[in-house]
Amino acid sequence: MSAPDLLYSELEEDLRATVRRLLRDRCDWTAVLARCETDEPYDLALWRALAGELGLAALLVPEELGGAGASAREVAVVAEEIGRAVAPVPFLGNVLATAALVACAEAPSELADGSRIGTVAVGLTTPPQAPFPQAVKADGAALTGAVSAVVDLEVADLVVVPAIDADGPALYLVDTSAAGVTRTPTTPLDLTRRFGTLDLDGAPGRRLASGAEAERALRQALLTAAGMLASEQVGLAQHCLDSTVDYAKTRYQFGRQIGSFQAVKHRLADLWVGVSSGRAVARNAADALARDTEPELAVAIAQAHCSDLVVLAAEEHLQLHGGIGMTWEHPAHLYLGRAKSSQLAFGIAETHRSRIGELADLPTP
Repeated sequence: MSAPDLLYSELEEDLRATVRRLLRDRCDWTAVLARCETDEPYDLALWRALAGELGLAALLVPEELGGAGASAREVAVVAEEIGRAVAPVPFLGNVLATAALVACAEAPSELADGSRIGTVAVGLTTPPQAPFPQAVKADGAALTGAVSAVVDLEVADLVVVPAIDADGPALYLVDTSAAGVTRTPTTPLDLTRRFGTLDLDGAPGRRLASGAEAERALRQALLTAAGMLASEQVGLAQHCLDSTVDYAKTRYQFGRQIGSFQAVKHRLADLWVGVSSGRAVARNAADALARDTEPELAVAIAQAHCSDLVVLAAEEHLQLHGGIGMTWEHPAHLYLGRAKSSQLAFGIAETHRSRIGELADLPTP
């Protein structure tokens, strides 16, 4: 087995520059904050530009299924930039749905071209190794049940629904405009990424996979999304570090830059070490997913580190700005909200540390 490649390729850096330029032009924090106060918190025009015009939603889709034939490495670069900008786009749900459909050998053409948005009907806190969900039952093609905390649900056109039918575990594709489908948004902590409850009352669905294939496809979708989330967390943490360093160079107290105080230097140095380590494990997870080399262990390691790192970075960002983030007119609270919600997504750090112990055959408490 060859060593993982943690470096960014020239193509990946070009992709980063393109995505960052678009987000800088159309997704500065003032626009994000203003949108959070409206009835349309998601910027769907921006998502169509990212997904359709730049073709980013097709990166995970193999060429034989009509996609770009890229890999998790390229998607991870996009995730970093979305985290850096706390972009209010349905990126995470679309990654979940695309990965699930690809694992079922389905061509997610409408998701890949950005014309429709997808997600998977699992709770946002569901870890990749969780048992197959039992909340939805299928009677023929009619689905009944409820799933809470479904990410990006309010803007999703298509939902991949895990259900139990006569043959056991199965995955169904449901159109949210169909009869019997109800979506109820949940009041969020994170104003830039929403979730809600999906209620199905005899809703029609098309079966994608059943039995072991359905279980494998769902686990692959959760694993891929958790790996991409680690990169998003690194991008967010990097922004918090960069912004705080810039502030420490310009804010003066007692006639000195606050960045000259040793206590501030130590906190920023510790955060730099954490972000650098986070980037390494997130890149390793993306590389493992791309090459299919022990991806479950790599993703567990990345999430065990990055899910706590991102909250630490957001807290330091707020505190070293003198608590200014408690005011609505500063973006620090947007980053803290995204950090806290992503800390819980796909399992907390302790869950992933336990999984590392299982996979590496290490004793756990």
